[in-house]
Amino acid sequence: MAIEHELALLIREHVHAILDEDIGSGDITARLIPEHVSGNATVITRQHLVLCGTPWFDECYLALDPDIKVRWLLGEGEVAKPNQTLCEICGNARAMLSAERSSLNLLQTLSATATLTRRYVEAVKHTSAKIMDTRKTLPGLRVAQKYAVKVGGGHNHRMGLFDGVLIKENHIAAAGGIKEVLEHALQITPAGVPIQIEVETLAQLDQALNAGAHLILLDNFSLDDMRTAVKHADKRAELEASGGITLESVGIIAQTGVDRISIGALTKDVLAADLSMRFT
Repeated sequence: MAIEHELALLIREHVHAILDEDIGSGDITARLIPEHVSGNATVITRQHLVLCGTPWFDECYLALDPDIKVRWLLGEGEVAKPNQTLCEICGNARAMLSAERSSLNLLQTLSATATLTRRYVEAVKHTSAKIMDTRKTLPGLRVAQKYAVKVGGGHNHRMGLFDGVLIKENHIAAAGGIKEVLEHALQITPAGVPIQIEVETLAQLDQALNAGAHLILLDNFSLDDMRTAVKHADKRAELEASGGITLESVGIIAQTGVDRISIGALTKDVLAADLSMRFT
Protein backbone atom coordinates (compact mmCIF):
# COMPACT_ATOMS: atom_id res chain seq x y z
CA MET A 1 0.00 0.00 0.00
CA ALA A 2 1.57 3.27 -1.13
CA ILE A 3 1.93 5.94 1.56
CA GLU A 4 1.72 9.61 0.68
CA HIS A 5 4.88 11.61 1.29
CA GLU A 6 3.29 13.78 4.00
CA LEU A 7 1.98 10.74 5.87
CA ALA A 8 5.36 9.01 5.55
CA LEU A 9 7.00 12.00 7.25
CA LEU A 10 4.41 11.93 10.05
CA ILE A 11 4.96 8.20 10.55
CA ARG A 12 8.72 8.72 10.81
CA GLU A 13 8.31 11.51 13.36
CA HIS A 14 5.74 9.51 15.30
CA VAL A 15 7.84 6.35 15.44
CA HIS A 16 10.97 8.20 16.52
CA ALA A 17 9.04 9.69 19.47
CA ILE A 18 7.73 6.24 20.42
CA LEU A 19 11.20 4.69 20.25
CA ASP A 20 12.66 7.54 22.30
CA GLU A 21 10.02 6.92 24.96
CA ASP A 22 10.92 3.23 25.16
CA ILE A 23 14.68 3.15 24.57
CA GLY A 24 15.68 6.44 26.17
CA SER A 25 19.44 6.51 26.72
CA GLY A 26 19.83 2.94 25.48
CA ASP A 27 18.45 -0.62 25.63
CA ILE A 28 20.43 -2.13 28.51
CA THR A 29 19.04 -5.64 28.06
CA ALA A 30 19.93 -5.75 24.36
CA ARG A 31 23.60 -5.43 25.33
CA LEU A 32 23.41 -9.07 26.36
CA ILE A 33 23.48 -9.87 22.64
CA PRO A 34 26.84 -9.55 20.85
CA GLU A 35 26.87 -6.37 18.75
CA HIS A 36 27.16 -7.95 15.31
CA VAL A 37 24.90 -11.00 15.75
CA SER A 38 22.15 -11.33 13.16
CA GLY A 39 18.71 -12.70 13.84
CA ASN A 40 15.49 -13.82 12.21
CA ALA A 41 11.96 -13.48 13.49
CA THR A 42 8.37 -13.99 12.45
CA VAL A 43 5.18 -12.28 13.59
CA ILE A 44 2.07 -14.43 13.80
CA THR A 45 -1.51 -13.61 14.69
CA ARG A 46 -3.51 -15.63 17.19
CA GLN A 47 -6.81 -14.25 15.89
CA HIS A 48 -8.75 -13.25 12.82
CA LEU A 49 -7.85 -9.65 11.95
CA VAL A 50 -7.52 -6.94 9.33
CA LEU A 51 -3.80 -6.23 9.04
CA CYS A 52 -3.01 -2.56 9.61
CA GLY A 53 0.00 -0.52 10.66
CA THR A 54 2.72 -2.05 8.49
CA PRO A 55 4.31 1.35 7.64
CA TRP A 56 4.64 2.13 11.37
CA PHE A 57 5.98 -1.35 12.06
CA ASP A 58 8.61 -1.11 9.31
CA GLU A 59 9.75 2.31 10.47
CA CYS A 60 10.42 1.00 13.99
CA TYR A 61 13.12 -1.28 12.59
CA LEU A 62 14.51 1.00 9.90
CA ALA A 63 14.91 3.80 12.43
CA LEU A 64 17.30 1.61 14.44
CA ASP A 65 19.03 -0.14 11.54
CA PRO A 66 18.32 0.69 7.87
CA ASP A 67 19.70 -2.73 6.87
CA ILE A 68 16.95 -4.68 8.64
CA LYS A 69 14.60 -6.39 6.17
CA VAL A 70 10.88 -6.89 6.79
CA ARG A 71 9.00 -9.13 4.34
CA TRP A 72 5.23 -9.02 4.59
CA LEU A 73 3.28 -12.13 3.63
CA LEU A 74 0.00 -10.17 3.71
CA GLY A 75 -0.79 -6.71 2.41
CA GLU A 76 -2.13 -3.77 4.40
CA GLY A 77 -5.89 -4.17 4.78
CA GLU A 78 -5.92 -7.89 4.01
CA VAL A 79 -7.60 -10.38 6.33
CA ALA A 80 -5.47 -12.82 8.34
CA LYS A 81 -6.60 -16.06 9.96
CA PRO A 82 -5.56 -17.32 13.41
CA ASN A 83 -2.00 -18.69 13.56
CA GLN A 84 -1.12 -17.14 10.20
CA THR A 85 2.37 -15.68 9.74
CA LEU A 86 2.17 -11.97 8.94
CA CYS A 87 5.81 -11.13 8.25
CA GLU A 88 9.42 -12.23 8.43
CA ILE A 89 12.21 -10.01 9.79
CA CYS A 90 15.95 -10.41 9.50
CA GLY A 91 18.90 -8.24 10.48
CA ASN A 92 20.87 -7.07 13.48
CA ALA A 93 19.55 -8.92 16.52
CA ARG A 94 20.10 -6.05 18.98
CA ALA A 95 18.13 -3.60 16.85
CA MET A 96 15.37 -6.14 16.26
CA LEU A 97 14.97 -6.78 19.98
CA SER A 98 14.98 -3.06 20.80
CA ALA A 99 12.23 -2.37 18.25
CA GLU A 100 10.12 -5.43 19.10
CA ARG A 101 7.77 -3.97 21.71
CA SER A 102 7.14 -0.63 20.01
CA SER A 103 6.53 -2.25 16.62
CA LEU A 104 4.10 -4.79 18.08
CA ASN A 105 2.26 -2.17 20.15
CA LEU A 106 1.56 -0.19 16.99
CA LEU A 107 0.62 -3.18 14.85
CA GLN A 108 -1.65 -4.59 17.56
CA THR A 109 -3.46 -1.30 18.14
CA LEU A 110 -3.94 -0.34 14.51
CA SER A 111 -4.96 -3.83 13.42
CA ALA A 112 -7.49 -3.86 16.26
CA THR A 113 -8.97 -0.55 15.09
CA ALA A 114 -9.13 -1.68 11.45
CA THR A 115 -10.62 -5.05 12.42
CA LEU A 116 -13.38 -3.54 14.56
CA THR A 117 -14.14 -0.95 11.88
CA ARG A 118 -14.48 -3.71 9.26
CA ARG A 119 -17.00 -5.50 11.47
CA TYR A 120 -19.15 -2.38 11.69
CA VAL A 121 -18.84 -1.76 7.95
CA GLU A 122 -19.93 -5.34 7.23
CA ALA A 123 -22.91 -4.92 9.56
CA VAL A 124 -24.31 -2.02 7.48
CA LYS A 125 -23.26 -3.15 4.00
CA HIS A 126 -26.90 -3.72 3.01
CA THR A 127 -27.55 0.03 3.47
CA SER A 128 -26.01 3.27 2.23
CA ALA A 129 -24.90 4.41 5.71
CA LYS A 130 -21.24 5.31 6.25
CA ILE A 131 -19.37 4.27 9.37
CA MET A 132 -17.54 7.28 10.83
CA ASP A 133 -14.89 7.67 13.52
CA THR A 134 -14.74 10.45 16.13
CA ARG A 135 -12.11 12.43 18.06
CA LYS A 136 -12.23 9.82 20.85
CA THR A 137 -8.81 8.48 19.96
CA LEU A 138 -5.94 7.25 22.12
CA PRO A 139 -3.68 10.21 23.03
CA GLY A 140 -0.90 10.63 20.50
CA LEU A 141 -2.36 8.06 18.09
CA ARG A 142 -5.02 10.09 16.29
CA VAL A 143 -3.44 10.16 12.82
CA ALA A 144 -2.57 6.48 13.06
CA GLN A 145 -5.99 5.38 14.31
CA LYS A 146 -7.90 7.44 11.77
CA TYR A 147 -5.68 5.87 9.10
CA ALA A 148 -6.67 2.45 10.52
CA VAL A 149 -10.37 3.33 10.33
CA LYS A 150 -9.97 3.99 6.60
CA VAL A 151 -8.05 0.73 6.14
CA GLY A 152 -11.00 -1.00 7.80
CA GLY A 153 -13.42 0.56 5.32
CA GLY A 154 -14.72 3.38 7.49
CA HIS A 155 -14.65 7.14 7.00
CA ASN A 156 -12.92 9.90 8.92
CA HIS A 157 -14.74 12.63 10.79
CA ARG A 158 -12.75 15.83 11.36
CA MET A 159 -9.15 15.26 12.41
CA GLY A 160 -9.36 17.85 15.17
CA LEU A 161 -10.82 21.15 16.23
CA PHE A 162 -9.03 22.91 13.37
CA ASP A 163 -10.60 21.31 10.28
CA GLY A 164 -14.30 21.10 11.03
CA VAL A 165 -17.05 22.80 13.04
CA LEU A 166 -19.20 20.67 15.35
CA ILE A 167 -21.71 22.76 17.26
CA LYS A 168 -22.79 20.92 20.41
CA GLU A 169 -25.35 21.69 23.11
CA ASN A 170 -23.02 23.93 25.12
CA HIS A 171 -22.11 25.96 22.03
CA ILE A 172 -25.83 26.41 21.30
CA ALA A 173 -26.58 27.50 24.85
CA ALA A 174 -23.67 29.96 24.96
CA ALA A 175 -24.51 31.45 21.57
CA GLY A 176 -28.20 31.99 22.31
CA GLY A 177 -29.86 29.33 20.18
CA ILE A 178 -29.63 27.15 17.07
CA LYS A 179 -30.49 29.90 14.57
CA GLU A 180 -28.03 32.33 16.12
CA VAL A 181 -25.12 29.90 16.36
CA LEU A 182 -25.55 28.64 12.79
CA GLU A 183 -25.67 32.18 11.42
CA HIS A 184 -22.45 33.01 13.27
CA ALA A 185 -20.79 29.78 12.12
CA LEU A 186 -21.58 30.56 8.49
CA GLN A 187 -20.07 34.01 8.89
CA ILE A 188 -16.75 33.01 10.44
CA THR A 189 -16.03 29.56 8.99
CA PRO A 190 -13.64 29.42 6.00
CA ALA A 191 -15.01 28.08 2.74
CA GLY A 192 -14.75 24.33 2.42
CA VAL A 193 -14.75 23.65 6.18
CA PRO A 194 -17.79 21.51 7.12
CA ILE A 195 -20.28 22.83 9.68
CA GLN A 196 -22.21 20.26 11.69
CA ILE A 197 -24.72 20.86 14.46
CA GLU A 198 -25.85 18.41 17.13
CA VAL A 199 -29.56 18.18 18.00
CA GLU A 200 -31.25 16.23 20.78
CA THR A 201 -34.92 16.48 19.80
CA LEU A 202 -37.07 16.55 16.69
CA ALA A 203 -37.99 20.15 17.50
CA GLN A 204 -34.30 21.09 17.45
CA LEU A 205 -33.91 19.20 14.18
CA ASP A 206 -36.58 21.34 12.57
CA GLN A 207 -34.92 24.49 13.92
CA ALA A 208 -31.60 23.41 12.44
CA LEU A 209 -33.15 22.59 9.08
CA ASN A 210 -34.98 25.93 8.98
CA ALA A 211 -31.70 27.70 9.81
CA GLY A 212 -30.03 26.10 6.79
CA ALA A 213 -28.00 23.30 8.41
CA HIS A 214 -26.62 20.80 5.88
CA LEU A 215 -24.97 18.36 8.31
CA ILE A 216 -26.85 17.38 11.45
CA LEU A 217 -25.88 14.98 14.23
CA LEU A 218 -28.77 13.16 15.91
CA ASP A 219 -27.58 12.65 19.47
CA ASN A 220 -29.05 9.58 21.21
CA PHE A 221 -32.25 9.58 19.13
CA SER A 222 -34.56 6.58 19.46
CA LEU A 223 -35.09 4.42 16.38
CA ASP A 224 -38.57 5.86 15.87
CA ASP A 225 -37.25 9.41 16.14
CA MET A 226 -34.45 8.62 13.69
CA ARG A 227 -37.00 7.41 11.15
CA THR A 228 -39.06 10.55 11.70
CA ALA A 229 -35.94 12.70 11.39
CA VAL A 230 -35.09 11.14 8.03
CA LYS A 231 -38.60 11.96 6.78
CA HIS A 232 -38.44 15.51 8.16
CA ALA A 233 -35.06 16.19 6.60
CA ASP A 234 -36.19 14.82 3.23
CA LYS A 235 -32.61 15.01 1.88
CA ARG A 236 -32.24 18.69 2.83
CA ALA A 237 -29.41 17.74 5.18
CA GLU A 238 -27.09 14.83 5.80
CA LEU A 239 -28.03 13.08 9.04
CA GLU A 240 -25.60 11.33 11.37
CA ALA A 241 -26.60 9.00 14.20
CA SER A 242 -24.45 8.99 17.33
CA GLY A 243 -24.50 7.79 20.90
CA GLY A 244 -24.23 4.32 22.42
CA ILE A 245 -24.10 2.47 19.11
CA THR A 246 -22.95 -1.15 19.20
CA LEU A 247 -22.37 -3.95 16.71
CA GLU A 248 -25.72 -5.37 17.77
CA SER A 249 -27.61 -2.14 17.08
CA VAL A 250 -25.73 -0.57 14.15
CA GLY A 251 -27.53 -2.56 11.45
CA ILE A 252 -31.02 -1.56 12.48
CA ILE A 253 -29.89 2.03 12.98
CA ALA A 254 -28.57 2.07 9.42
CA GLN A 255 -31.96 0.84 8.20
CA THR A 256 -33.62 4.03 9.50
CA GLY A 257 -32.11 5.84 6.51
CA VAL A 258 -29.48 7.96 8.27
CA ASP A 259 -26.52 8.85 6.08
CA ARG A 260 -23.73 8.42 8.64
CA ILE A 261 -23.16 6.59 11.91
CA SER A 262 -20.34 7.79 14.18
CA ILE A 263 -18.84 5.37 16.69
CA GLY A 264 -16.30 6.43 19.31
CA ALA A 265 -15.58 2.82 20.27
CA LEU A 266 -13.69 2.26 17.00
CA THR A 267 -10.73 4.15 18.41
CA LYS A 268 -11.44 4.53 22.13
CA ASP A 269 -12.30 1.04 23.37
CA VAL A 270 -9.45 -0.77 21.64
CA LEU A 271 -8.62 -4.36 22.57
CA ALA A 272 -5.17 -4.98 21.13
CA ALA A 273 -4.91 -7.69 18.49
CA ASP A 274 -3.28 -10.88 19.75
CA LEU A 275 0.10 -11.02 17.98
CA SER A 276 3.31 -12.83 18.80
CA MET A 277 6.90 -12.40 17.61
CA ARG A 278 9.21 -15.41 17.55
CA PHE A 279 12.97 -15.13 17.20
CA THR A 280 15.04 -17.91 15.63
